[in-house]
Amino acid sequence: MSSTHMNVADFRSGLRTWLDQHDLSPGPDHSLDGQVAQLARVRRALFDAGWMRYGWPPDVQGLGGPAVLRAVLGEEVAERGLAEPGIYSMVEVLVPTLISYAPPALAETMVPRLLSGREQWCQGFSEPGSGSDLASLTTRAVPREGGDWVITGQKVWTSLAQYAARCVLLTRTGPGHGGITAFFVDMDTPGITVRPLRTMHGVDEFAEVFLDDVVVPADRMLGRPGDGWQLAMDLLPHERSTCFWHRIAHLFTRLDRLLDETGDPDDDALGAAYLALHTARARSHTTQRRLAAGAVLGPETSVDKVLLATAEQRLFDTARDLLPGVLELTDSPWREEYLYSRAATIYGGTAEIQRNIIARRLLGLGKD
Repeated sequence: MSSTHMNVADFRSGLRTWLDQHDLSPGPDHSLDGQVAQLARVRRALFDAGWMRYGWPPDVQGLGGPAVLRAVLGEEVAERGLAEPGIYSMVEVLVPTLISYAPPALAETMVPRLLSGREQWCQGFSEPGSGSDLASLTTRAVPREGGDWVITGQKVWTSLAQYAARCVLLTRTGPGHGGITAFFVDMDTPGITVRPLRTMHGVDEFAEVFLDDVVVPADRMLGRPGDGWQLAMDLLPHERSTCFWHRIAHLFTRLDRLLDETGDPDDDALGAAYLALHTARARSHTTQRRLAAGAVLGPETSVDKVLLATAEQRLFDTARDLLPGVLELTDSPWREEYLYSRAATIYGGTAEIQRNIIARRLLGLGKD
């Protein structure tokens, strides 16, 4: 059967058989270093066996087929606990961006490096004064004689920047939305400094990135000057939807674990957590079907983001209530995941921003 007409059920069945025969379970190192190394190991094995290449076009060494095959792969990886879902899912943001905006030769060279686990990449959008408000970013790129660009500024909350070989970076080249330009920057370029940030759940997943007169070749521009705003509008719906296929599957494994650990479960609380997760999954499946039909994702994916954040926080609130003292008095994994869940309404665009998008762009409620 050709990849273009790959049956989802056959793909899932074949993948499960392969995973049963190839042990990709994580080792004992659960630090961020260990998670990143495990992610590279999993991606390399899946790429070499072909599974990681389904759902991507042949131009970037993909094997074709619908995007839903990538969702199935992500679900299987998450359900088996093979890779941390947040960092695994970054391919769903960065690869479509490279395919759509990079010069074809650049995408052809670079995308397989990410899919195969040879490299990690990061996304330089947020700044100290412009988190969810991308229009206010101030990192500046100016042209210099010879065609190169010189970039100066600061990014923050940049996931995995300390491990990244490349960065999809937004800069300001002029006023307004039309003055935002994107570049694909090598992170070892002189003038780039990375400082990890410790969050309350104890993991240095995020970092500050300082750019001091960083020279970037003209052929590393993504699209044309001023295309950065549209690139962000194309990228963010993926960050707020397709990335969550894997996280939802991961959260269902946590619900199963909660069911196992509660001796006398509160059926109403567990039922509410299940309903919230099921609603997010149903919405995610709708998004998958739209992608398979060739639809372009847009502001409606803010609904996906709100549903996921609600479900994640409800699940870990339920764990807190049904496992008294586990969060407060132990170093159980529940504690770290509960603390991380507090950020679910912040990362990828705050809940307030998402509701504003829903109100204004989907419901037409205006600016008030």
